[in-house]
Amino acid sequence: MNTIEQQTTHATSVDEIRSRFPALSRIHAGYPVAYFDGPGGTQVPRIVVEAMNDYLYHHNANTHWAYPTSNETDALIASARQTLADFLNASPDEIAFGQNMSSLTFHLSRALGRQFKPGDEIVVTELDHHANIDPWRALERERGITIRVLPMNIENGQLEFAQLSNLLNDKTKLVAIGAASNALGTINDIQRATQMAREAGALSFVDAVHYAPHNLVDVEQIGCDFLACSAYKFYGPHIGILYGRKELLDAIDFPKIQPAPNRSPEKVETGTQSHESMVGAAAAVDFLASLGQGNSRRERLAAAFAEMHSRDKELIVALWQGLSAIKGVRVYGPAPNAPRTSLVSFTVKNYPSEEVSKALAKKGVFASHGDFYAATVVERLGLANQGLVRAGCACYTTLAEVERLIDAVSALAA
Repeated sequence: MNTIEQQTTHATSVDEIRSRFPALSRIHAGYPVAYFDGPGGTQVPRIVVEAMNDYLYHHNANTHWAYPTSNETDALIASARQTLADFLNASPDEIAFGQNMSSLTFHLSRALGRQFKPGDEIVVTELDHHANIDPWRALERERGITIRVLPMNIENGQLEFAQLSNLLNDKTKLVAIGAASNALGTINDIQRATQMAREAGALSFVDAVHYAPHNLVDVEQIGCDFLACSAYKFYGPHIGILYGRKELLDAIDFPKIQPAPNRSPEKVETGTQSHESMVGAAAAVDFLASLGQGNSRRERLAAAFAEMHSRDKELIVALWQGLSAIKGVRVYGPAPNAPRTSLVSFTVKNYPSEEVSKALAKKGVFASHGDFYAATVVERLGLANQGLVRAGCACYTTLAEVERLIDAVSALAA
């Protein structure tokens, strides 16, 4: 039994969850800080930092050598792969780590690009973070690939799925789609997209960075060939995770140095990895599992996510309705009754989003601003200069904090 499982009593109250996050005790400008910046990076529970410290203090070594700390590192990395495999419903030999999702996606795009030829096509979307656009667009310049774009509906923040079939043909090699928009909270029908890609004879890549903190990923159910996420969006350290179907990882010619392992998933990982971050990512998954009950890690995760989803729904309704009721405030994206995550992006009159963020911070409310690297979304909304203010709820967010944000925005808009 691991440390987290030993310490949990399966309590899922928000107060107990909050007690595990030292950052929540911070005071700014005389106010307790309310963190609404989770879509850009969540706060980290104590147990994750302790797991990373334990590795660095007691097990730190490089891999595959014949002495104890190296053997311990190998075992911890293997355990981390198994934990993340449970998180995604995959196999441990289908889990690769990297510096972040962007780096992993560029690495995969270059590897796949070696087998593409001029005139082959890739489908991307307007709704995505550019980490799932620009690595594929790079193949336009490098390989002569044609990029086709699935547009978004600016009124409801959803993809124009009816147009996807028109973009697919026998030249399509890959469909790259986000599971959820980090700018608007839209949840896409990724299972439908991957099925359409498969029927067209194409591969599918899913960006689950914003999706994974809010919905338990199941790569088997989704039917994707590749999926990427980032641990620092679900209470872990800064590290990216790439799932790839084993037969594909085995077959792809990834750029690597000659002596590096040829087996997957290590062949995907260039150079020495952040072993402490791998351990931390696994600890973040076990933290989430500790919030639910069940006979296996996957069952505990499912129970925890079901409870968090219920809370998210209450928070998003309050946030959406409260902000919508303020004169001079405009909210964007799908309404609360549509598939979405627990974030609301908004503008206040014509104020630059950075000014709004600074004003909220003076009340101890931390919310991010700008385009969040979903630049096409913000451009399509006509807000390239003003930007969006983004308020995202996490497992530690309370209804009282939502009310504080609404009150602060109301005072600014008055």
